[in-house]
Amino acid sequence: MAKDYYAVLGVAKSASPEEISKAYKKLARENHPDRNPGDKGAEARFKDIQNAYDVLNDPKKKSTYDQFGTEMPNMPGGFNFGGGGGGMPQVDPEMAQEIFKRFFGAGGGGGGGAEDLFGNMGRGGRGRPTGRRQQPQAEAIDVEAHVPFLTAALGGTIGLSVGDREIDVKVPAGFEDGKKLRLAGQGESGEDIVVKVRITPHQYFRREGKDVLLDVPVSVVEAVVGGKVSVPTVAGKRLDVKIPPGTSSGGKIRLPGMGIAGGDQLLVVKIVVPKGKPDDAVKKLIEEYGEASPHDARADVAWK
Repeated sequence: MAKDYYAVLGVAKSASPEEISKAYKKLARENHPDRNPGDKGAEARFKDIQNAYDVLNDPKKKSTYDQFGTEMPNMPGGFNFGGGGGGMPQVDPEMAQEIFKRFFGAGGGGGGGAEDLFGNMGRGGRGRPTGRRQQPQAEAIDVEAHVPFLTAALGGTIGLSVGDREIDVKVPAGFEDGKKLRLAGQGESGEDIVVKVRITPHQYFRREGKDVLLDVPVSVVEAVVGGKVSVPTVAGKRLDVKIPPGTSSGGKIRLPGMGIAGGDQLLVVKIVVPKGKPDDAVKKLIEEYGEASPHDARADVAWK
């Protein structure tokens, strides 16, 4: 069946090359098979769009199409010069010669030219059907995007500049540094865009798999007798957390389910000693505490 390539691209016959190109790019992105998995209708439309652009983007093919439509040899969409009954179509040799010159150029290379191509068919011979030319798969565009720590942890959307275009990219929750996202058919000409994600470090959170670590400074008194501290979480809430008595520096307090995608948040205790030399009264109290609670801090080290 004959195809109206102008209708396929949604442009007027008087459309400029720029208008044709713009319409093609928009439709190719919308109907790209990778963007519409399993949609046979989108796949068929994509092929029609590619065929239409292949013809209308080429001045010689467009000129021939404007005169003869898709009812001509090697024109994507068909081969039918008319003719009745069940026999092969009858071809006007002069028209065939004109089409051959317009479409393939004068001379046509080796062989007998238009007469050899159409003559046998006009006499009832069996022409060899030509297959539809396959459009080459466009190469993917590789880009790199820097994603904020919390966006990668909780999921969200970032803006990505590709050429002169701005694209919104959805980042799934728990996305890891160095992994890639594929945006099917989002390139300027329908190519896929492959985004390599680089996660920007956070000011105080850091990540180990699905777990989030947060350093929590505590005083000597809080470490010895216990206490309570208010800490931030990845989800944005603040929690009051108890510091157990006798907590050592480097000890971890686990907040189940408060990490990334079901992971935990770990509070890493950092005991902070006051700066400077203590006065005599403080020194005496510390010494008395040491005598009352003797403890060898290096009892378990391997190198002792």
